[in-house]
Amino acid sequence: MAHLVIASNNKAMRKLDRSVKSKVMDFIEKLNSDDTASGLHIEPIQASKDPRIRTARVDLHYRAILFKIDDKLGETTYIYMGTWPHDEANSLAERSVLRVNPVNGVLEGIIGEPIESDDRQKLTPVRATRGESRPSSYLAGLGFSLDDLTSRLGLDAEISERAFDAPSQDAVFEIAQHAVVWQGSAITDLITGISIDDIRTKHGLDETAQPDANLDEDEQILEALKHPASQLQFAYIEDDEELRRVIESGDFGAWRTFLHPEQRKYADAYQNGSFRLSGGAGTGKTVVAIHRARKLTRENPSARIILTTFNKTLAMGLESDLKALEPSAELATNPGTSGVYVKGVDALAKAVLDQADNLDAACKAVLGASVDTHGRNRSDKVWREAVKAADNGLDKSLASPSFLEDEYVAVILANSVTTLEEYSKVARPGRGVRLTRPQRIAVWQIVEEYRRHNRTAGTISFPEVLALAAESLRLSREAGNPHLAEHVIIDEAQDLHATHWALLRALVDEGPNDLFIAEDSHQRIYGRPVVLSRLGIKIVGRSRRLTLNYRTTAQNLNFAVGILAGAEYRDLETGAESTSEYRSARSGPIPKMVECTDQSDELDQVAQHVYEWIEDGIVPETIAVLTRSHDDRLRFVDALEERSVEARALDNNPPTPGYVQVLTMHRSKGMEFSRVVLASVDDANIPSAASLKAVTPEDREEALLRERSLLYVAASRARDELVVTWSGRRSELLGKN
Repeated sequence: MAHLVIASNNKAMRKLDRSVKSKVMDFIEKLNSDDTASGLHIEPIQASKDPRIRTARVDLHYRAILFKIDDKLGETTYIYMGTWPHDEANSLAERSVLRVNPVNGVLEGIIGEPIESDDRQKLTPVRATRGESRPSSYLAGLGFSLDDLTSRLGLDAEISERAFDAPSQDAVFEIAQHAVVWQGSAITDLITGISIDDIRTKHGLDETAQPDANLDEDEQILEALKHPASQLQFAYIEDDEELRRVIESGDFGAWRTFLHPEQRKYADAYQNGSFRLSGGAGTGKTVVAIHRARKLTRENPSARIILTTFNKTLAMGLESDLKALEPSAELATNPGTSGVYVKGVDALAKAVLDQADNLDAACKAVLGASVDTHGRNRSDKVWREAVKAADNGLDKSLASPSFLEDEYVAVILANSVTTLEEYSKVARPGRGVRLTRPQRIAVWQIVEEYRRHNRTAGTISFPEVLALAAESLRLSREAGNPHLAEHVIIDEAQDLHATHWALLRALVDEGPNDLFIAEDSHQRIYGRPVVLSRLGIKIVGRSRRLTLNYRTTAQNLNFAVGILAGAEYRDLETGAESTSEYRSARSGPIPKMVECTDQSDELDQVAQHVYEWIEDGIVPETIAVLTRSHDDRLRFVDALEERSVEARALDNNPPTPGYVQVLTMHRSKGMEFSRVVLASVDDANIPSAASLKAVTPEDREEALLRERSLLYVAASRARDELVVTWSGRRSELLGKN
């Protein structure tokens, strides 16, 4: 049986209709089982540039392009490059080559020419004639030389000259779009101005030497398939189910199959302790987290692995993606059993609490008394009632539910404070508002009323569940019981608060590969930042950042990053969080800004844009209208329906096929859509006046950062096209966009 390698080729696959994709699947299954079958018609091409090239029959009208490689043991490997109409396939095959880059050992499969002839004229910079000044080189202006591109990176000489002669960032980016996969990625990195050494590291170019001259060409090719940068373009297909997913999706850049070398490194790397992976929206942090879960469970099928995230909806996505990546993955039903336990962090805490046998002791340690742990309260309502009952004259801003909840979680629960004496002495780092001793006494009186109300009602809050679960695990370890997990992987970690982290730290013993943390501080839309070292989680020296965006276009990315301009964000160790070096490997239209005369005009404009997308063949459920509030969400659903556009509100339900999705910006977290409308982005809605009013003056700046982050999250949901609408005065958070 031959070995099968498949190459990423998005453009070729997307041109095929469903019936042809089905035939491609049948063809590859036959090839994989018996490459000698006569019906395959695997044939060499006369006068081809590469003697390994073959075409094979998919049906009477379509042929596949393959490279055939034979090793010394007589085994054959086929590299499937794609399927084209019969005559086009034969013409392309004549000019196609498979080669090992002589500078860095990366395998490169080139169909036809590196740049198609129709694009060559467009992409070639106009050289100056005698007497004219030569256009300035954009890359030279960043400090690069032509030798950097050819000798140090190993880029194709012709592509290097075009890129180096290009006078602008857009011109360089256009050339990157037409380069061989890894070369396009490296050219996109050049645009950001990062060093050649960093680009080499990101692509694994320092890990593999030049091709081994002692090997013949076929052996060099097979060896080159192992190169990290080669795996951006080529992947061994291990089973028919994986093959079917790739072909039917029409996306040969699918995250399940092709990983950037940098992503693969973090998914696979051994870590001495807790590790943090940061990166902007769409850079693949979740992809890495899922691949890491698969890596760990493959290494040790009996390992107890916890994969968790901020909420139930995101956790359902993690579970679905893990099953898609590794259908045979064993999903644990309870924390502490072998397999991968996938749940939102609050559900995880409840599961820990449900199986704890020391609840009474945990309650007394955290809350100062035994309590009923089954009921849940509505914290805002209970805080208001506690303030009213205490009636101690505390400043209005400090007596707000938002301040009291933050103080309770970040200071009181985080430190297991049960008495006024303890609260009067406990440190409050990062809280922003200083409290005098009389103010602490007043706050504590409200806390006592809050706890008294909960005991009477038989309820506790979700943060209390988390704190109790963490304490129960601590007591269990004191009693000599093992931790519940060998590995804990956390996605969307930027929105977790102190009691979340107390639980996560208590789940696993400190040591190699214990906590893997994926987060983006720019996407923090809930709560306040925390400092992990204060919570017993050490990531200093074990923190890295992803910068290549896979979701959205360069134009949409620039718009989203522009929302963050001028604001200062801090990471989980109080370091400055930068957006520099963020870049996208895709190009598209510039986001459209639509100023409307009034709300009625805005409803008309949104409906018209959505209607035109559907008329152009865009699948309705891949289109989203995002709003700041639930009320606006319902208003736009009704408006679209009234204008003959079928739409549905998206809340906890999954997207409804055949309908445009209308959802709040908060609900869009973790999702992506082909086309997105950001609606009502005016100064009355963003930033939300209600959100800013609910915080103390000292916390206003942090609340404004959350509003800015929310708009950034919403803008970064768009893969291909983004439209922003408003009536009245546009939001100040749009900046110069």
